[in-house]
Amino acid sequence: MQIPMSQIEELLQQPVWRLKARYFNERERAPRGLIEALETDSRVRARELAARLRARERENRVEGQRLRRLLKYESELWQQGFALIAGVDEAGVGPLAGPVVAGAVVLPRDYKLRELDDSKKLGEATREQLARQIKSDAVAWAVGVAGVEEIDDLNIFHAGLLAMRRAVEGLKAQPDFILVDARTIPGCPTPQRGIVRGDSLSASIAAASVIAKTTRDGMMIELDREYPGYGLAAHKGYPTPRHFEALRELGASPIHRRSYRPVREAMGLEPSQKSLFETEPRPV
Repeated sequence: MQIPMSQIEELLQQPVWRLKARYFNERERAPRGLIEALETDSRVRARELAARLRARERENRVEGQRLRRLLKYESELWQQGFALIAGVDEAGVGPLAGPVVAGAVVLPRDYKLRELDDSKKLGEATREQLARQIKSDAVAWAVGVAGVEEIDDLNIFHAGLLAMRRAVEGLKAQPDFILVDARTIPGCPTPQRGIVRGDSLSASIAAASVIAKTTRDGMMIELDREYPGYGLAAHKGYPTPRHFEALRELGASPIHRRSYRPVREAMGLEPSQKSLFETEPRPV
């Protein structure tokens, strides 16, 4: 934003704390020439503010470049004429308890959301904030769930695919193309592509991973109230020392996965002979 030099001089008459509140804390875009003027200001605090604003400019450029790279796969598909592109990912493969949850998200074209990334790289507060924004901005979003019984019956690999298919089927706007983290969804007629580490490489898949993770975390907090003593609200069902201790003391609850070895051991059962991650086609 270009403003006359006279207005820059007027801004420099203000206290540094006021300039900081406006342009650093509130993130209002600094007019062109202000940072340069602050860099030569006689006030130490003014020069410090200039350095912080410069650092933020560099951070914003780096983040902008990252977000553009995150749209690489989507941009290629948009150029090919696919308008609605869904990203799909799941959360909850590793836990000993609770469902596996998938998210499906169709983002607006050229959508960029600061800090959007693989949900596993984000803190809880950031994930929750991003999830709210994604739900507000998305063309469509949905979740799909496969329960403990389905995990034990199908195995976690196929239960995860089932949750993914349910998420896609739940979208209010059906996509023209689907990008999936690491695999493809059987029984889904829409063209699709699996991308290894897709939650770090595709904005749509990253958004789906955030929706899946935050949804499942919320479910586990609710289940903690129903099945107290296991610490589900804290570890979300993952195999932690506290969870193992609770299993030994309390035994398995109805939401524990009987096909998982630590759960079977807690129940005094023989290890399951069925592979948890068997990938041969099975009906889902």
